Amino acid sequence: MRNFVSGRAQEIPPSGIRKFFDLVLTMDDVISLGVGEPDFRTPWNICESSIYSIEQGTTSYTSNRGLQSLRDALSRHLARTYNLRYNSNSEMVITTGVSEGLDIAVRAVTDPGDEVLIAQPSYVSYGPCVTLAGGIPVPVRCTEKDHFKLNPDSLAEKITKKSKSLIINFPNNPTGAVMTESDLKAIADLVIDHDLLLISDEVYSELSYEKRHCSAATVSDLWDRTITLNGFSKAYAMTGWRIGYLCAPREICDAALKIHQYVMLCAPTMGQVGAVEALRSAEEDKNSMVNEYLLRRNLFIAGLNRVGLPCHVPEGAFYAFPSVEKTGLSDVEFAEQLLREQKVAVVPGSVFGEGGEGHLRCAYAVSRKDLTEALRRMEIFINGL
Repeated sequence: MRNFVSGRAQEIPPSGIRKFFDLVLTMDDVISLGVGEPDFRTPWNICESSIYSIEQGTTSYTSNRGLQSLRDALSRHLARTYNLRYNSNSEMVITTGVSEGLDIAVRAVTDPGDEVLIAQPSYVSYGPCVTLAGGIPVPVRCTEKDHFKLNPDSLAEKITKKSKSLIINFPNNPTGAVMTESDLKAIADLVIDHDLLLISDEVYSELSYEKRHCSAATVSDLWDRTITLNGFSKAYAMTGWRIGYLCAPREICDAALKIHQYVMLCAPTMGQVGAVEALRSAEEDKNSMVNEYLLRRNLFIAGLNRVGLPCHVPEGAFYAFPSVEKTGLSDVEFAEQLLREQKVAVVPGSVFGEGGEGHLRCAYAVSRKDLTEALRRMEIFINGL
């Protein structure tokens, strides 16, 4: 019998995160710093609004673009918060999480053979999404020396005549790095000079600790050539609700919408109702969660440096990205042995691509009590090496 699996499906690797944490599920008493998910419950007013909508029979499809009330609320929110202006009727699509938004964005603009530049370390799905679209992923390494920001010189070295687009994610998963307006202007010059499209995943935008997030589409003349992706999972503790959104100039948005119509039709109606409520009344809950992440960050980064895992201070998201170089172990060896001997789960940095090797991704989206215990166990492990 012939092999019915497509070549593209065979080409992409399984998720390095999920593969590692399948092992965690077989163990007891594990402190997991691995899954990038808030440990908070979704604020009750969000849940209640969705429950009430179900009780009232709001269970049918919405418009392919999403609930009008949600798109209108998002348009106002983006303008007020980031000075980011999109028409809710023609430049916005509500997606089933940011993951779907990324997928349809890449497919809407990528032809076979197009090179798609990816700032790395990066979330594990970027490269495979490009491959599945027939494109060629081209990693651009972000280094610890640059505080894991995208260096314009490094980007310039990777641009060729086949380059079509650039994917960035700031605040960054897995490093917690951010890009300021001045940082983005240097990138904007290259994007414009080489006639590239920018795909900016800003799902951690509201988890910016030192200063307000700068949205890429507001920089220089990038609006006309930027797809902005965002969602409700991280800031509002709504990961399982699967509500994201894609914003782009009309022509690009319409192309993404066509793919969305065929593969998804619409995002979950109940989740969209909850998202409307999140924007209406959950600001205080969101700010409370962000303030707690900041306290955890300060505790955990200080602890990592104390136990011998040097770590830059992440200015966004909820990830620490310490180096294990001084231990003499690779990131994979360190993560596997730490899990086996001390039952602390972290993700090897190498699964996030170039620049991640020799580091660990540690999500501090767990209680301060668990972070303190994790640090205690990590110190025991390091002292025993």
